Amino acid sequence: MSPKITGGSLGSRKLKSPKGTNVRPTPGRVKESLFSILMHRIEGAAVLDLFAGTGAIGFEAASRGATRVVSVEAHRETAQAIEEAVADLGLGDRVGVMAAPAERALYRIEGPFDIVYMDPPYANEVPLQLFRLMLERKLLAPDALVIYEHAAKRILPDIPGYRSTREEVYGDVALAFFTPEGA
Repeated sequence: MSPKITGGSLGSRKLKSPKGTNVRPTPGRVKESLFSILMHRIEGAAVLDLFAGTGAIGFEAASRGATRVVSVEAHRETAQAIEEAVADLGLGDRVGVMAAPAERALYRIEGPFDIVYMDPPYANEVPLQLFRLMLERKLLAPDALVIYEHAAKRILPDIPGYRSTREEVYGDVALAFFTPEGA
């Protein structure tokens, strides 16, 4: 089933899902809940989508008023599908795609970002290195929100340099919300 943009100016537009098992789209109800939480922060925001998959989170953010979105996806064909969708949706001025592993991308992009969405494969370790790099490279706005999607059964460690502000669980999926410690 193709993911759909749920709200904003592009609401109900379908996204192509690349074939194969590289992508595990964030369930629609999780996405809707996420964007109702972000409702007052998304307008005019700069959004970084790490492990972008179909690009749905970034497209949703752009549809709801984010002015800059960077979608990072390591799998080349998947990143290409996001680029095609950017062209189809006419978002070339606001949505950029980087085909690179997340860690490498963090060395190449410029911040600051107001919202970062991280959705690595659930089997991966908690990406402490990515959290550290975002602080080191000053990629986060002072009051940035970093959202980490993970399997609900995973217990998260303390993340150095970040304060946990919220945790939402939707069946097997959990969203952990963090802000940089100084915020």
